[in-house]
Parts: sequence; structure tokens; C-alpha cells
Amino acid sequence: MITAYLNCTIVSGGSELTGHSVLVQDDSILDILPEGQIPSDALRVDLQGAYIAPGLIDLQIYGSGGLLFGGVPTPEALEQMEDDLLRQGTTGFFATVATNSTAVVEQAIDAALAFRPHSKGIFLGLHLEGPYLNPLRKGAHPEEFIKKATLAEVTAWVDRAAGELKMMTIAPELQDAEVIRFLDSRGVILSCGHSNATYEEALGFLNNPVHAATHLFNAMSPVHHREPGLPAAIFEKRPYASIIADGIHVHFGILKMAKALLGDRLFFITDAVTEASEGVYQHVLRGDRYTMPDGTLSGSALTMLRSVQNGVEHAGIPLTEAVNMASLYPAELVRMNDVKGEIKKGYPADFVVFDKTYTVRLVSFRGACAFSDLTTDLI
Repeated sequence: MITAYLNCTIVSGGSELTGHSVLVQDDSILDILPEGQIPSDALRVDLQGAYIAPGLIDLQIYGSGGLLFGGVPTPEALEQMEDDLLRQGTTGFFATVATNSTAVVEQAIDAALAFRPHSKGIFLGLHLEGPYLNPLRKGAHPEEFIKKATLAEVTAWVDRAAGELKMMTIAPELQDAEVIRFLDSRGVILSCGHSNATYEEALGFLNNPVHAATHLFNAMSPVHHREPGLPAAIFEKRPYASIIADGIHVHFGILKMAKALLGDRLFFITDAVTEASEGVYQHVLRGDRYTMPDGTLSGSALTMLRSVQNGVEHAGIPLTEAVNMASLYPAELVRMNDVKGEIKKGYPADFVVFDKTYTVRLVSFRGACAFSDLTTDLI
């Protein structure tokens, strides 16, 4: 059976396309054709003038629905994230563990391995944010667990993870070259964050082999006209850089500036957490933000689609680019852009449908409807 999604604006690959239909067969996108060429026997789904965009990808999220995987990592927390994120239009994510004890990191690895056979497929692996950070830029990370990496420990974690450890945020200026080389050789994406690196130090490791930067401007050395700092080096070397687009962690004016300087290397993350009262990360929701009990700003209350909306409405980013920042660019960083990040013939049928108020109307994952609130979906 072919399903044709029509009466929509297709937002993908940096462009908008109207008057066309997305044809899905089984779990893949069969084609994108003018509506007049839809096969006569296709099931037609009227999207009521909404936007249809690639499934969104969040490379840094800690938990949802009251289960904070980043603090108490369990298979149940991963299942909760998959269920919640699918309803939000996110079809790929890295479950993130912030700086914690060795036991908790290993518990997270074991939880990922245990959950993998039961995953719907949107859980893409683990992102360890720490513990190899710079205590001078610790943010909400507990200093007692921050340490320098050893080759023995990272080797043990990579081996234990059996491919589930996909990304690590580290302070490269404090790590030995052999550790960085090892992680890069094993395919772990290295991102600099919670770092006090100078401009000169950063020029030495960015893209060599640190190919990303974590939550630009947050928990890193600042820009100063006599000491350019890590952000200035990021703007010069242009690795991929994530940013939290809630207007709280970073002012929207700075988001606008970063987009102008980094272009297709800037991408959105939510850095989202959930309320938690156990473990070392006890996040408290205070209005539109999460803090630690002492008031320290912690994770966000964002969704990926809200990041897109904020980029458009508050930073003047065109919708086509904001969608790329939430789908294509993270897919490129994690080397999955041959199957994710665009609505394209032959790609898996992973997409989100949202209206002009940025309300999710339908989510498709691998061709199956994961969520829909369309009032009349068949014509």
C-alpha cells in the first residue's frame, strides 16, 4: 500500500516545496511527486496545509516524563524518552549522562545495552557530558566527580559500551593526547564543552580531532577583546556547534549572531531535563527553566520543535534553516545524513507534521504513524 501525504508544505534540505505529495511505501519514502501524479490506488492523507519536515534529532537530552536518565540511568527512562520524544516529532536522540560517578556512567552503559533490543529505533546511543571537564567551567556539574581522563578508563568504557557510546563532551585542554587520539580512533564524536580553553589552545584541537562544541557560550571561556577565548576559536575553525535556543541559556540576539557566523555548522539541542528528586542532579522547574536546588541554572524545558520556533520567531532564522538546524546538521555530525535529516526518496519515512502555531499534528517513524491529532486525515 502506498500512502500519499498531501496538501502540505514540504520543508527539507533548505527549501520549501508546495503542490507536492510525499509518497510512503512500507517504511521508506517512495517518492516526492506533484499532487496530480499521485497513484490512483494510494491512500491519501490530507495534512490540511501544515508543514511536513524531517524527523528532528536531539543530540543532548537527559530525560523526560519524570525519569531523569542522566541522573538515574535505567532502561525504563530510555523507554520514556522514546515515547515522549516521538510525540514531539523527534525521531533520533542521544541519551545524555552528565558528570557523575564511575558506577553511574557504567550503569548508563549497561542500561543502553539492555534497552537496545527493545528500542523503537529513535534511541541512537549515549552522549557522555563529562566527567572529563574543566572544574573552572563546571556549571551545574558536581566538582567532586570531575576528573582527568585516563586511557585505561576510556578504553574500558568504550569496550563495555560495544558501540553505544557515540559522543563525549570533554575539556580537551586538560586531556592527554593519547586519550583524545584513542577516542577519535574508536569513532567517538568529540565535543569541547565545560572548557576554559584559550583561543590559542582551541585552535590546536578544533577539527583536529575535536569536531564539535557543546552548548555554545555556556560553560566555556568568554569572548574578550584581549583574550578571544574558546567561542572566537569556534567561529574561526567552524566545527559543528550546538546551542540551546530557549532565550535563557543564550540571548536570542547572540543566537542570531552565532547563526550569522557559523551558518550550516550551528545546530539545536534541547539540553532538556525533567524534575528529579534523587541522585546528584535534583532539577527543579522554576517557571520556564530548570535549576538545581541552590538556584544554579541547569537544563532546559525545550523541545526540538520549540527550538525551531524560537529560531524563526526570535532570531530571524528562516524556517528552512531552522529545520536544518534541528535535523540535517546534527545528522551530518553523527554521520547519519544518508538516512536522516531530509525528506528524500529512498530515506526512511521519518517526519513531523506541524501547523503554523508549531503544534505537532502527525509524526511518522519508519512509515508508521507514531502520533496524530488530525481531525480528518483521509481523503
